[in-house]
Amino acid sequence: MNFETYPFEKLNNLLENVLPNSDYTPLSLTIGEPQFTTPQFILDALNEHAPLLNKYPKTSGEQLLREGMLSYLKNRFSLTLENAQLIPTFGTREVLFNFPQFLLHDIEAPLMVFPNPFYQIYEGAAKASRAEVVYLNLNENNHFQPVVDEKVLAEANLVILNSPNNPTSSTMHMEQMKEWVELALKYDFVLLNDECYADLYLNEPVPSLLNASIEAGNPGFKNVLVVNSISKRSSAPGLRSGFIAGDAAILKEYMVYRTYVGCASPLPLQYAAAVAWADQTHVDGFREKYKKNFEIAKEVLGTEAPDATFYIWLKVDDEIDYTVKLYECFNLKVIPGSFLGREGEGKGYVRLALVYEEEKTREALERIAALNEELGSKK
Repeated sequence: MNFETYPFEKLNNLLENVLPNSDYTPLSLTIGEPQFTTPQFILDALNEHAPLLNKYPKTSGEQLLREGMLSYLKNRFSLTLENAQLIPTFGTREVLFNFPQFLLHDIEAPLMVFPNPFYQIYEGAAKASRAEVVYLNLNENNHFQPVVDEKVLAEANLVILNSPNNPTSSTMHMEQMKEWVELALKYDFVLLNDECYADLYLNEPVPSLLNASIEAGNPGFKNVLVVNSISKRSSAPGLRSGFIAGDAAILKEYMVYRTYVGCASPLPLQYAAAVAWADQTHVDGFREKYKKNFEIAKEVLGTEAPDATFYIWLKVDDEIDYTVKLYECFNLKVIPGSFLGREGEGKGYVRLALVYEEEKTREALERIAALNEELGSKK
């Protein structure tokens, strides 16, 4: 299989021979990895259950973990799901990669549809599934929202949405999501929303696609699935705790497939994740940190805060040249938008991940402002 080079490797190649300004300490806004300390109650649960490393974990996940996830869905989204409508996963990266392979394996010429720019696992899954891809291009013309082409959807087997979106920070609201659910039922494709940033809203809570499914008259979630992760909401990416939830008929068969994959989460991680999923208070604290970071960004760069995520999709003249100059002059790394998109999407943007405490965030953004001023003075 011929996989595309990962964006961070592309960045390393781009900057390989660039000497950064040593007057500045190195900073990076490239990876969507929260830099806040994992809450102590999660660490305590992990330590308490460390002796369970002498036992094999079940692929289906411990009931304690399932209950934590189900309580999260109830508390956060007012969703009451059954055990059969949820499977714990080892984060969401693995499920986003192997679920399409499971779903599309027996289809002769599968078609996947997903946003562009995108989280690169979607593309990797398409390649591993031998699937043709049609992009939902996200740009200024459509306000970074996926545009429906029913001729394409009539042939689609799997449509992946990503709202709130990485990298553009756009967010779909209830009516838009309901339309997608109705289309999934009309054309009989599987609709999956990657909701890893759903808890990082800044003001009003954003809905789940499962909420939209109920609103669209599909309470059994036929053809509808979501994935979610603890990584962003709890500042605990190392726990590798996620889930896929929705259509029980699809998940029943997928669970059989997963017994062969070998990606069960170690028991100490499951116990720690269970208490994290069941608690919402600590997430409120992290959300306030991200909200403050966007306030700093508005003060320093004049950018408006999105509805959710911790990303700024910053418009620039030439994203490659801008990335190189920022590293060379100010020892700061960002990701060129073109590394995250195909067919020209992402060109003219860089992605900033505001994942630090206030002081570092301000320092990084002031370096960007300094470069902007320098470039502006040369025009």
